[in-house]
Amino acid sequence: ACAGFGAICGSSLATAATMSHVALPELRRHHYSGRLATATVACGGTLGILIPPSVPLIIYAVLTQESIAKLFVAAVIPGIIAVIGYMIVLRIMVARDSDTADSIPKAPASERAKAFVSVLPVVGVFLVVIVGIYGGWANPTEAASIGAAACGILAVIQGGMRWEGIRTSLLGTAETTAMIFLVLLGADLLNSGLALTQMPNELAEWVKNSGLAPMLVLAAILVLYLLLGCVMDSLAMILLTIPIFYPVIMGLDFFGLDATEKSIWFGILALMVVEIGLVTPPLGMNLFIVQRAAGDVPLTETAKGVIPFLASDILRIILLALFPAITLCLLSL
Repeated sequence: ACAGFGAICGSSLATAATMSHVALPELRRHHYSGRLATATVACGGTLGILIPPSVPLIIYAVLTQESIAKLFVAAVIPGIIAVIGYMIVLRIMVARDSDTADSIPKAPASERAKAFVSVLPVVGVFLVVIVGIYGGWANPTEAASIGAAACGILAVIQGGMRWEGIRTSLLGTAETTAMIFLVLLGADLLNSGLALTQMPNELAEWVKNSGLAPMLVLAAILVLYLLLGCVMDSLAMILLTIPIFYPVIMGLDFFGLDATEKSIWFGILALMVVEIGLVTPPLGMNLFIVQRAAGDVPLTETAKGVIPFLASDILRIILLALFPAITLCLLSL
């Protein structure tokens, strides 16, 4: 469900917030442990940043002058691997400790059919946005506008968008936009300073001439992203670090990849590590969002619950770092 919502949302924070209100009451009703319930929703929320369309991927594309559509295509298989990895982790956790979740009967066919019909409009919005981008008849901005309009119409028809809903939406949009622009302004000032000092180019040249193995440089950058994720917001991380790390990566040789392949491959890897930062203590934003929605589950419990999911994330990053073809195979189609 988080992956599906992420496919029409593009924001991990919005995915975590929405799924907290939708899923946590049901998980409570079926006696899932607080740790398992909140950790699952927090980590599932990170799929919003990986499953295309993705806001951070668009920002990365703007910063690096890369193709947004190609980045979206490249993110599909890593996103699917992430979903499967999380499901495997959940299966192992419940098998090891049966007290974390109750066994519930399968829903009848009529109930499943009714639920399927109720989500068809959302599937329609997803198809309009994605087919519009990949089909070439709308750029990402135009497709996003069409998707937003379609969601607005659905909200009016289904009764969720009345005057109070409009007021809440406008206020939420204003707050989020103001926050993003403050971060953008700060990052732009830093980028101007970096451009004047030529620090990114000098750093890239130093690394290129240092003799360090390219994979060692990549590993150091990814570890640094993991550490930054503990104390920084994902958007700020991308805006502040890509101008520094991107020239370094582009100046190295990885498996004979050309410039475009290298740029897309590094973008997906960086995005995945930034995604992990959303659930790493002490400042993982998804942890705070889910904990606030849960109310009575301590933040420390949620933080302990995400550790097995983080293990899945680390294995996925290692796999995609060692085998770029997994990320790039869809581009050849």
